Amino acid sequence: MELILKQDVENLGFKDEIVTVKNGYGRNFLIPQGQAILATASAKKVLAENLKQRAFKEKKIVDDANKVAEAIKALEIKIAAKVGSGDKLFGSVNNINVSEALEKEGQEIDKKYITIPGGSIKRLGKYTAVVRLHREVSVDLDFEIVPQA
Repeated sequence: MELILKQDVENLGFKDEIVTVKNGYGRNFLIPQGQAILATASAKKVLAENLKQRAFKEKKIVDDANKVAEAIKALEIKIAAKVGSGDKLFGSVNNINVSEALEKEGQEIDKKYITIPGGSIKRLGKYTAVVRLHREVSVDLDFEIVPQA
């Protein structure tokens, strides 16, 4: 039995994928649960058209993400933090601080898309964070932690 999945199904496939399953699994579980529909000729045509339109929209989103990535690469981010003896910070700098610094520069990026190796930083210096703008687009953001005046 051929079905078109309406959502991701574990150990079977992803949304909008055509899969072949046993009749009982399709008729008694997937279709009643709303996880799949029968893959008739007309349903396949509708699916092809939807995928074509989605690919066009996806291309525009990826292009926009690439533009933002170029803008982020050009930025020089400096984060001021309170410093104790030597170069050790009071507290730490994490993805929230990086997100706020980017916002001051005019780039609003949610903190959950910013990854700092090790999670947080406790010393002065230059570091790199990874900013994920899209599934296919991520950029390395170089920033510096400086002592607060």
